[in-house]
Amino acid sequence: MVTILFTHPWHGSFNHAILDTVTAKLEKEGRPYQVIDLPKDNFNPLMKEADLKLYSAGKFDDPLVGKYQNMLKESEEVIFIFPIWWGMMPADLKGFLDKVLLVGFSHSYENGWTPLMTNIKKTTILTTSESPTENWKVFIEDVFLKNLYSLGFQNGTWLNCQGTTHGGNDNRVNFLKQVEEII
Repeated sequence: MVTILFTHPWHGSFNHAILDTVTAKLEKEGRPYQVIDLPKDNFNPLMKEADLKLYSAGKFDDPLVGKYQNMLKESEEVIFIFPIWWGMMPADLKGFLDKVLLVGFSHSYENGWTPLMTNIKKTTILTTSESPTENWKVFIEDVFLKNLYSLGFQNGTWLNCQGTTHGGNDNRVNFLKQVEEII
């Protein structure tokens, strides 16, 4: 199963065009997939006191957390699609990581740090930005992807569409072709 983790609040965004390209390719190949659409689900990224009380025990109060964990358990591949805003991921994706990738689910402290997400054999990160891709390399490759690897995610690939708005339509069309090739 492929799980697509999508976040962009505007249905008409280029990020949504990326999502459409990914799902069309998966459907064409007959590959099963599921989509976690954080804005559509009204996922609350805020860690509330009730969440924090349960956090250390790897438990949760938000029913969406359990739903998302079950989806990830079924997955062999995860595709992240998000814009880079203020040099990082949108708040709802950061909240997803905080609230869903809990001890006992994504990792364990027994016998030292132990990754538990080893079912994820392929990880793809598809981002958009206005600034050059090089500006985000440290954040995506040295922080985000390395943290995913520490949980057991494997075989990471990152592709960014720089100049999404001001780069022109050819830039966006060429990016969608690249996306289709790597999915």
